[in-house]
Amino acid sequence: MTHRSRLSTILIDVPTGEAPEAAAFWSGALGVPATPVPGEEQFTGLRGALPELVMGVQAVDDQPRYHLDFETDDVEAETARLVALGAVEIGRWLECHHLRAPGGHLMCVIPLHSDPEVFQRLARVWQ
Repeated sequence: MTHRSRLSTILIDVPTGEAPEAAAFWSGALGVPATPVPGEEQFTGLRGALPELVMGVQAVDDQPRYHLDFETDDVEAETARLVALGAVEIGRWLECHHLRAPGGHLMCVIPLHSDPEVFQRLARVWQ
């Protein structure tokens, strides 16, 4: 069975207490507005920072880091594909699967969230 996926999001994870200052910094550094995401208080969007990608600041109860999100039309299949390449699943939150890539980098596999036309145009098809 085939599925589609794409790298969709780059998140700057910062400790919760430092998130407002970090969002203001990245907004200024990238020349884009910092906009809270309604209903998802831990996220501040940096719309326009990277064409056709989502970029934002995420407040976390952990260390500062960057992480990537892969959006897909089949979370289970995409997770299995990345695990077969060497990633290790480390947890889940709602419909998202958290993985560590070889080298230790964090990534999430998430359900579709971008504009359908953007996903259709940019996603890769996997067997």
